[in-house]
Amino acid sequence: MPSVAAVIGADASVPGLAALDREVVSCRACPRLVAWREEVGRVRRAAFRDDEYWARPLPGFGDPHARVLVVGLAPAAHGANRTGRMFTGDRSGDFLFAAMHRTGFASQATSAHVGDGLTLTGIRCTAPVRCAPPANAPTPDERERCAPFLARELALVDPAVVVVLGGFGWRALLRTLGSLGWEVPRPAPTFGHGAVARVTRGSSGLTLLGCYHVSQQNTFTGRLTPQMLDDVLLQARALAGL
Repeated sequence: MPSVAAVIGADASVPGLAALDREVVSCRACPRLVAWREEVGRVRRAAFRDDEYWARPLPGFGDPHARVLVVGLAPAAHGANRTGRMFTGDRSGDFLFAAMHRTGFASQATSAHVGDGLTLTGIRCTAPVRCAPPANAPTPDERERCAPFLARELALVDPAVVVVLGGFGWRALLRTLGSLGWEVPRPAPTFGHGAVARVTRGSSGLTLLGCYHVSQQNTFTGRLTPQMLDDVLLQARALAGL
């Protein structure tokens, strides 16, 4: 299992993010999620029976000064909950990081474990819920208890563009932006692949790009293809001026 210092990684150079990361990994606010993530780490999947699972909440991963932020749903039980890094160790992450490599954001196309040499430039991955939830379905109360972490990360990183993977992340992000004083259009923008929304706060603006989630239900069926994901990331790169 990686150390907390290794999981925090590049964020250690930014005191506010490092402090946030340490609060995230020590959080035990949601009893159901704590019980589930730890049970998964004890029981383990047969393919990973020799692995020591992280089985804690996950901080964001990537460039601490990212112009592009990727917001998903929550860590996968046998992916990030095992490896200790967002989108790492499962096929969803394989799909995402391969696309980041093709579009110039990632140093390599694979993401296997903390310490594998992967670095992200100009982009960062996070989620509105930091613990692996049963059936990938956090409750509304769990989402709300975790929301302050996303709010603080947004404020610290200050991205120009957010790529949102799936409707859950889209709705959670809009609520969080509203709590931070961003002017969210009413009615709220609807999620969809290729959706574009703009929120403002004073003279500042933030662009949201919708993308189908990189789950196997979407990537194995062709609902989300590599080219579709590349197109969204390239659009984000252009909008962020990278």
